[in-house]
Amino acid sequence: MSINELRFITTFVRTAELGSLSRAAVAQQISPQAASKALGQLEQYLGVRLFHRTTRSLSLTEEGQRFFEAAQPSLISLQQALQAARQTREDLAGPLRIVGPRTVLQTVIGPVLDEYCRLYPEVQPDVQLDDRVGNWVEDRVDVGFRLGNPPEEGLIARRLFPMQLLICAAPTYLRKHGAPLSLHELDAHRCSAFRQANDGRIVPWRVKVGDSLQDRQVRPAFCTNDEALELRAVLAGEVIGQLAVPTAATLIRSGRLVPLLLEHLSDDYSLFLYYGSRAAQPARVRRFIDLAVERLTGNADFVLRNEELESAKVKGMEAVIKDVRSGTRLTRCFR
Repeated sequence: MSINELRFITTFVRTAELGSLSRAAVAQQISPQAASKALGQLEQYLGVRLFHRTTRSLSLTEEGQRFFEAAQPSLISLQQALQAARQTREDLAGPLRIVGPRTVLQTVIGPVLDEYCRLYPEVQPDVQLDDRVGNWVEDRVDVGFRLGNPPEEGLIARRLFPMQLLICAAPTYLRKHGAPLSLHELDAHRCSAFRQANDGRIVPWRVKVGDSLQDRQVRPAFCTNDEALELRAVLAGEVIGQLAVPTAATLIRSGRLVPLLLEHLSDDYSLFLYYGSRAAQPARVRRFIDLAVERLTGNADFVLRNEELESAKVKGMEAVIKDVRSGTRLTRCFR
């Protein structure tokens, strides 16, 4: 049934209930001319006359009476369904389906989810973390997060912050193995790599070389499809890793990780929040979007400035050199 057909039937039922075309027009907040036209188009569509009409009176024909008795209960049920849907739109209770990549997202949206759940305890978040790019419609997503470039057309995307990828190591690794001075020297070091869960592919490190960005394959001494496990290996001093700054920022600021090869930091990707038409969203979805945008857009907790990186590198390497009794090799690496 089209919207026009629904409008025609509503005009007919209201006219029969009120016994007046003009009253039906007032009830629907339309002009008497529009109401008369709607009735005429309905009669033309059905091929029967629904009312006996004169300038002073109006009554149902036999066909009109039968149609009224059949249409009125269905129209009432449909209007109740429409009203329930409108109420749901403003309801702050119900499910909220959120999707995003497993990588990084736990660190980023965890605090936002905690705050949202405190504010709106009647909402039931359903958070699915998956590094694959799914189908937004088929997966019935309310709000999504994505690393890289903006999502496909038909969705609204909000850029939250640049996704920096940084090569770093723990002080214990640097004390044992020294620090690479170039990308070429990485070949002589123990590096970690991330393996895609969906196809088993080892993800190359994405590095900046001059004004361009390149994918650089590493020979992994440690490989996993879990970011937390990779971080654990880097913190233990077993490997050098390329980590996303939202994961590494706190550890770099505290001195537990030392940033390396800063000239090769990659920041061409971003974290995006995306969603469908804002006009049709339930209130619980709009409130989450607003909170996430407010808390995450340009959030300095997840981005390291050049000054911070340089300072962290200097302090970290100075601490490493100080701890090493025979510092010849590491002194060379720090030049």
